[in-house]
Amino acid sequence: MTIEQGDRVRLGYVGRFEDGTVFATSRPDVAREHDLLPDGRADAEPSPLSFTVGANEVIAGLEAAVVGMAVDEEATVAVPPADAYGAHDPERVREYAPETFEAMVGDPPEIGDHVEAKNDLHGDVTAVTENTVQVDFNHELAGRTLVFDIEVLAVESPRR
Repeated sequence: MTIEQGDRVRLGYVGRFEDGTVFATSRPDVAREHDLLPDGRADAEPSPLSFTVGANEVIAGLEAAVVGMAVDEEATVAVPPADAYGAHDPERVREYAPETFEAMVGDPPEIGDHVEAKNDLHGDVTAVTENTVQVDFNHELAGRTLVFDIEVLAVESPRR
């Protein structure tokens, strides 16, 4: 049985950048090797990825890649930014006065801080100077081509 629109799919995966850096995985051995265990806990196990094809629950490039695959089939797929998290948009990088930032967030700014704005935008502090705090509201994977090694673990079809 090959995967079609509407099927529920469970995938094992390793996600990496084009340079080979692993950013996500469902494989415990890979997660340990790359310090990607959930919550940083040694006893935690990453989970396979489950989604319904066509329900927009995952990035478009990954969803499209599984159509036509079958259980136990493996593939490597490169997903360009347009089919993942989009291009990095410079308009989504904002600068704030340190005092304004602290009043909004409640803490002094530090590079790497993750913040959530009242409009549900999520961002990361990328630069802090005496006069400005820079916050990038792009998705952390925006502008990146993502490479996935995938294995179809299970398929549930509402039609069969």
